[in-house]
Amino acid sequence: MKVSLKNVLGWAEKRNCAVGAFNTPTFENIRAVLGAAESAGVPVIIAHAQLHETEGAPLHEIGPLMVWAAERANVPVCVHLDHGEDADYIRRAMDIGFTSAMIDASAKPYDDNVSLTRQVVEEAHARGIDVEAEIGALASREGGDGGAGAAVYTDPELARRFVADTGIDALAASFGTAHGIYKAKPVLDFDRIRKIRALVGIPLVMHGGSGVSPEDYRTAISCGIRKINYYSYMARAGLNAVSARLAAGETTFFHSLAADATAAMRDDAARAIAVFCESCPRA
Repeated sequence: MKVSLKNVLGWAEKRNCAVGAFNTPTFENIRAVLGAAESAGVPVIIAHAQLHETEGAPLHEIGPLMVWAAERANVPVCVHLDHGEDADYIRRAMDIGFTSAMIDASAKPYDDNVSLTRQVVEEAHARGIDVEAEIGALASREGGDGGAGAAVYTDPELARRFVADTGIDALAASFGTAHGIYKAKPVLDFDRIRKIRALVGIPLVMHGGSGVSPEDYRTAISCGIRKINYYSYMARAGLNAVSARLAAGETTFFHSLAADATAAMRDDAARAIAVFCESCPRA
């Protein structure tokens, strides 16, 4: 069933766990993620990042499919716009039926970030749609190589001010993760997350969640992380499955490759969900 971001974050908050948010730029991704969530019997978030618009997954094509699949799932599913860069694009997602959106103006000066975020919040809340935003910035762009460049760590006091100034429903904070495939083990600043959570009073989001160790996931969750964005390593699992079949010379049709990729991504998503929700009673 299709639900709001607040619905799934409330579920996670009540159980002191985290809900997985998986980018789904293809039908295979959607099937993999929903299959993993349904098998585990837990809520999930399927997401579309604006950068996928030029990477073979335009919003007007994949968005309605995401909404259709969420409405038919037998677990709660939030349909989320990830890293929306402008109000018009977010508006298009809301028109399609997305139930939450992230406005990412984190690279802008503080006042500009607040202004754009507040504009999105006002319109989204009027339509019953939840909003995530970011203060601070990750070490690399969504879809990039982990660790490329320096992270701008989120200042706890600035996070408190930002939440008060914007009225957002969830905050993405930078504490040492990076988008993409990690080149080295990330070193996460958990004290920063604890301080931010104590000050802002809303659910916190981990971006760049792929490739983090199970131990670090558990610690981050204990510090107040309630949404973990996960994509790169799941996508790589699908690629590896396709590469293995091609190397074995056992493929005649493309649909065989798609099936292998879907199965591998489902398994990878299931492993992530198991860690995110391992302490959660399913009831």
